[in-house]
Amino acid sequence: MTTEQTSFVYVTYIRSTPEKVFEALIRPEIARHYWGHENVSDWQPGSTWQHVRADEQRTVQVVGKVVESSPPTRLVISWASPSKADDPASYSRVSFDITAYDEMVRLTVTHDELQAGSPMARGIQQGWPIVLSSLKSLLETGRGIDVFAKPKSALQAA
Repeated sequence: MTTEQTSFVYVTYIRSTPEKVFEALIRPEIARHYWGHENVSDWQPGSTWQHVRADEQRTVQVVGKVVESSPPTRLVISWASPSKADDPASYSRVSFDITAYDEMVRLTVTHDELQAGSPMARGIQQGWPIVLSSLKSLLETGRGIDVFAKPKSALQAA
Protein backbone atom coordinates (compact mmCIF):
# COMPACT_ATOMS: atom_id res chain seq x y z
CA MET A 1 0.00 0.00 0.00
CA THR A 2 1.44 3.37 -1.01
CA THR A 3 0.65 6.59 0.73
CA GLU A 4 -0.20 9.66 -1.31
CA GLN A 5 2.43 12.36 -0.95
CA THR A 6 2.25 16.10 -1.29
CA SER A 7 4.69 18.98 -1.39
CA PHE A 8 4.83 22.65 -0.50
CA VAL A 9 6.81 25.24 -2.49
CA TYR A 10 7.27 28.80 -1.29
CA VAL A 11 9.23 31.47 -3.18
CA THR A 12 10.11 34.82 -1.68
CA TYR A 13 12.39 37.67 -2.66
CA ILE A 14 14.58 39.21 0.02
CA ARG A 15 16.74 42.32 -0.17
CA SER A 16 19.85 40.57 1.08
CA THR A 17 22.77 38.46 -0.08
CA PRO A 18 22.91 34.69 -0.53
CA GLU A 19 25.50 34.53 2.26
CA LYS A 20 23.26 36.33 4.77
CA VAL A 21 20.22 34.21 3.90
CA PHE A 22 22.21 30.97 4.24
CA GLU A 23 23.67 32.12 7.58
CA ALA A 24 20.17 32.99 8.83
CA LEU A 25 19.08 29.41 8.14
CA ILE A 26 21.96 27.72 9.97
CA ARG A 27 23.01 30.05 12.78
CA PRO A 28 20.95 29.48 15.95
CA GLU A 29 21.47 33.03 17.21
CA ILE A 30 19.86 34.42 14.04
CA ALA A 31 17.10 31.81 13.61
CA ARG A 32 15.71 32.50 17.08
CA HIS A 33 14.92 36.10 15.99
CA TYR A 34 12.68 35.17 13.07
CA TRP A 35 11.58 31.61 13.95
CA GLY A 36 11.47 31.42 17.74
CA HIS A 37 13.59 28.28 17.34
CA GLU A 38 17.24 27.51 16.83
CA ASN A 39 18.50 25.20 14.09
CA VAL A 40 21.38 23.27 15.65
CA SER A 41 23.94 21.21 13.70
CA ASP A 42 27.47 21.32 12.33
CA TRP A 43 25.75 21.40 8.89
CA GLN A 44 27.92 18.72 7.33
CA PRO A 45 26.17 16.21 5.02
CA GLY A 46 25.13 13.18 7.10
CA SER A 47 25.11 15.12 10.39
CA THR A 48 22.02 15.33 12.55
CA TRP A 49 20.21 18.60 13.09
CA GLN A 50 17.59 19.69 15.60
CA HIS A 51 14.99 22.43 15.57
CA VAL A 52 14.96 23.57 19.22
CA ARG A 53 12.42 25.95 20.74
CA ALA A 54 14.26 29.09 21.90
CA ASP A 55 12.68 29.24 25.35
CA GLU A 56 13.47 27.99 28.85
CA GLN A 57 12.34 24.44 28.12
CA ARG A 58 14.51 24.12 24.95
CA THR A 59 12.07 21.55 23.53
CA VAL A 60 13.23 19.74 20.39
CA GLN A 61 10.43 20.26 17.87
CA VAL A 62 11.91 18.67 14.73
CA VAL A 63 14.83 16.33 14.02
CA GLY A 64 16.58 15.18 10.89
CA LYS A 65 19.79 14.88 8.97
CA VAL A 66 21.70 17.24 6.72
CA VAL A 67 21.29 15.77 3.24
CA GLU A 68 23.19 18.46 1.32
CA SER A 69 24.98 21.65 2.34
CA SER A 70 26.38 23.88 -0.41
CA PRO A 71 26.85 27.35 1.11
CA PRO A 72 25.56 29.85 0.20
CA THR A 73 23.20 28.45 -2.44
CA ARG A 74 21.60 25.22 -1.21
CA LEU A 75 20.69 23.38 1.97
CA VAL A 76 18.68 20.15 2.06
CA ILE A 77 17.56 18.52 5.31
CA SER A 78 15.31 15.66 6.32
CA TRP A 79 12.48 16.60 8.71
CA ALA A 80 10.49 14.57 11.25
CA SER A 81 8.69 14.88 14.54
CA PRO A 82 10.96 13.64 17.38
CA SER A 83 8.21 11.22 18.42
CA LYS A 84 8.39 9.54 14.99
CA ALA A 85 12.15 9.73 14.45
CA ASP A 86 12.50 5.93 14.56
CA ASP A 87 10.17 5.51 11.56
CA PRO A 88 11.98 6.20 8.26
CA ALA A 89 8.60 6.66 6.53
CA SER A 90 7.79 9.64 8.78
CA TYR A 91 10.56 11.83 7.33
CA SER A 92 9.97 14.54 4.78
CA ARG A 93 12.56 16.69 3.03
CA VAL A 94 13.15 20.45 2.98
CA SER A 95 15.27 22.10 0.29
CA PHE A 96 16.37 25.72 0.53
CA ASP A 97 17.55 27.08 -2.82
CA ILE A 98 19.13 30.53 -2.65
CA THR A 99 19.74 32.44 -5.88
CA ALA A 100 21.08 35.96 -6.38
CA TYR A 101 18.49 37.99 -8.28
CA ASP A 102 19.47 41.55 -9.19
CA GLU A 103 20.18 43.15 -5.80
CA MET A 104 18.04 40.59 -4.01
CA VAL A 105 17.86 36.89 -3.27
CA ARG A 106 15.22 34.51 -4.52
CA LEU A 107 14.66 31.95 -1.77
CA THR A 108 12.76 28.85 -2.83
CA VAL A 109 11.74 26.49 -0.03
CA THR A 110 10.46 23.10 -1.15
CA HIS A 111 9.07 20.81 1.54
CA ASP A 112 8.30 17.49 -0.10
CA GLU A 113 7.94 13.79 0.59
CA LEU A 114 5.07 14.72 2.91
CA GLN A 115 2.22 12.34 3.61
CA ALA A 116 -0.86 14.05 2.14
CA GLY A 117 -3.38 15.11 4.79
CA SER A 118 -1.01 14.39 7.68
CA PRO A 119 -0.71 16.74 10.66
CA MET A 120 2.83 17.56 9.47
CA ALA A 121 1.58 18.54 5.99
CA ARG A 122 -1.16 20.73 7.48
CA GLY A 123 1.26 22.31 9.94
CA ILE A 124 3.91 23.25 7.44
CA GLN A 125 1.36 24.81 5.08
CA GLN A 126 0.51 27.24 7.86
CA GLY A 127 4.00 27.50 9.33
CA TRP A 128 6.28 28.15 6.37
CA PRO A 129 4.57 31.34 5.12
CA ILE A 130 4.87 33.12 8.48
CA VAL A 131 8.40 31.85 9.17
CA LEU A 132 9.66 32.94 5.77
CA SER A 133 7.87 36.28 6.03
CA SER A 134 9.57 36.78 9.37
CA LEU A 135 12.97 35.85 7.87
CA LYS A 136 12.42 38.44 5.12
CA SER A 137 11.44 41.07 7.68
CA LEU A 138 14.46 40.34 9.85
CA LEU A 139 16.96 40.54 7.00
CA GLU A 140 15.40 43.65 5.48
CA THR A 141 14.52 45.63 8.61
CA GLY A 142 16.48 44.04 11.44
CA ARG A 143 13.28 42.86 13.11
CA GLY A 144 11.39 39.58 12.66
CA ILE A 145 7.69 39.10 13.33
CA ASP A 146 6.08 37.08 16.10
CA VAL A 147 5.58 33.69 14.48
CA PHE A 148 3.59 32.49 17.49
CA ALA A 149 1.00 35.29 17.32
CA LYS A 150 -2.48 34.06 16.48
CA PRO A 151 -4.39 36.12 13.90
CA LYS A 152 -7.57 37.72 15.20
CA SER A 153 -10.79 36.51 13.69
CA ALA A 154 -12.83 38.98 11.67
CA LEU A 155 -15.29 39.28 14.56
CA GLN A 156 -12.59 40.12 17.09
CA ALA A 157 -11.01 42.69 14.76
CA ALA A 158 -14.34 44.47 14.14
